[in-house]
Order: sequence, then C-alpha cells, then structure tokens
Amino acid sequence: MDQPMPPVSWLEIDVDLGFALFFLFLLCLFLFVTVVRCAQTVVDPYGAISTSTYQEEQINN
Repeated sequence: MDQPMPPVSWLEIDVDLGFALFFLFLLCLFLFVTVVRCAQTVVDPYGAISTSTYQEEQINN
C-alpha cells in the first residue's frame, strides 16, 4: 500500500524555485526603480544637473 504523503506547507519552496523567485523579485525591483528615475527625468529634465554646469567658467590668462 502507498504511504500517504505528509501535507506540504506553502512555505516549503524548492531551492531552485526560491532562487528564481528571488532574482525575479530583484529584476522587478530594478525595473520599478528605473521607471521611477526615468519618470522623474521626464518631469524635470534639468533638476538633476548641478547649477555649476550652467555657469560659464572663468578663464584666467
């Protein structure tokens, strides 16, 4: 007779599946951060540039 399988908890995840889900989470996090940064650049394109870039440099002879 077959032995009944013990109930599997939903917390028990295969190691390979765990790594895949972890890297998928990191990829989604990176994508979210990139989208937010791009949206900030589109809304205010000159906000990230320092004001010293706008100013002319003094040339001393």
